[in-house]
Amino acid sequence: MIIALEGEIFIKEPTRVALKCTGVVYEVFVSLQTFNQIKAKVGEKLILHISHIIREDAQILFGFVDLMEKSLFERLIKINGVGPKVAIAILSTFSPQTFAKIVESNDVKSMQRVPGIGPKSAGRILVELSGWSLELTQNHNMGVAEDSNLHQVILALESLGYKSDVIHKATKGLENAEVGEMVKAALKKMQTL
Repeated sequence: MIIALEGEIFIKEPTRVALKCTGVVYEVFVSLQTFNQIKAKVGEKLILHISHIIREDAQILFGFVDLMEKSLFERLIKINGVGPKVAIAILSTFSPQTFAKIVESNDVKSMQRVPGIGPKSAGRILVELSGWSLELTQNHNMGVAEDSNLHQVILALESLGYKSDVIHKATKGLENAEVGEMVKAALKKMQTL
């Protein structure tokens, strides 16, 4: 599974970037938000966080400069009826912070601004993501570093299916320790919430 690519920009277009990594050129699809964040020009070095989608007939790479955007993309594609193309369209239309506000306020009209999303799809996406916008804003506001143990604990608890508001309460004030110990402590704390 490819999780990041570091290489020289071979092609740079609004919806895709080709990266040359040790002699191999990878095609990576990007949102317009990511494209606008890429300041490097063709021939210059670039690092992208990758979401690697493996299908029966293809392997597709989606790249992100911002880990929050990658996290949102991976959450969106888990929703029934939302594929990578729709997720990229959402991320091209809204920044993760703006999208979090749309989810929080249940703004169906704003969701319909995304190409390919009608009123039914917009409503379903907002229902599926209710409460998830809290995680986006909390992680961003708390300044949780992507490589910190706390971030790893949050990801582990998310993968177990816990909602972001519960995770936030359970991880607040946790002592920094080994990730496994922190997860156990958070789970124990959840029993009292």
